[in-house]
Amino acid sequence: MIFASGVLDRCIGAFDCCPWQAHAGASTFERLKTTPTRKALYTAEQRRRRDSSRWTLVQGILAPLQFAVFLVSVYLVMAYLATGEGYALATGSIVVKTLVLYTIMITGSLWERDVFGRYLFAPAFFWEDVVSMLVLGLHTAYLVALLAGLLAPYELMLLALAAYVTYVVNAAQFVLKLRAARLERQRSDETLGLVSLAK
Repeated sequence: MIFASGVLDRCIGAFDCCPWQAHAGASTFERLKTTPTRKALYTAEQRRRRDSSRWTLVQGILAPLQFAVFLVSVYLVMAYLATGEGYALATGSIVVKTLVLYTIMITGSLWERDVFGRYLFAPAFFWEDVVSMLVLGLHTAYLVALLAGLLAPYELMLLALAAYVTYVVNAAQFVLKLRAARLERQRSDETLGLVSLAK
């Protein structure tokens, strides 16, 4: 599953567009000397399990799919709020977005179990999982309100937008965390390269 890991790295790289690192101007050796020690996101064994897990590829496919569904749904919801038309399309898009969310949450839990040995709240992704629960709760509240007729159409759309705001925050959390893992891997490779040169 190293291919899946590469796919995730390329996806994160697409968001990491700044040509300068925070340590621009420092040599690699200087960075290695001055970079504060911090706990790595993955141990070597966890990285091996991540690369061999089938759920890594599944997550790599579902994450951009969910984002695409989200963009379409936001457009349809905003169009309804602006014009009062297209309620059925907007509602359908929110339901699809919620189903995709459930799918990525379940497979994400299986991925976390493969890599970290627990289904949720592994220390490396604790706060991401906490916000994910809020995202899931708001999407579920939308479905309950829709099916039970608890809210008017306009209020349902506002609830959906609240769920989408938390989704964007959660997605940003994961992008930043996976970017950190990518940079961590690059630093590790640089360190190994310097050690090889020293020998």
